[in-house]
Amino acid sequence: MKPLSDFVREKRKEVKLTQKEFADRAGVALTVIRKIEQGKTNLNMDKVNMVLRMFGHELAPVKIKDLQQ
Repeated sequence: MKPLSDFVREKRKEVKLTQKEFADRAGVALTVIRKIEQGKTNLNMDKVNMVLRMFGHELAPVKIKDLQQ
């Protein structure tokens, strides 16, 4: 599975947007995009989902037991 940072960076570059342009279109601050692309772990899930919705994706909580199956 690809890290979130790589996924967002690659998708943003595919649509040929700067971080600032992408942040504006996603409705988040530039710092949110930077933190995601830098692989920071203390991210606001709502903000991450605003970014991911640009690509038709969304994060949701998953129970550990579901991952171990």
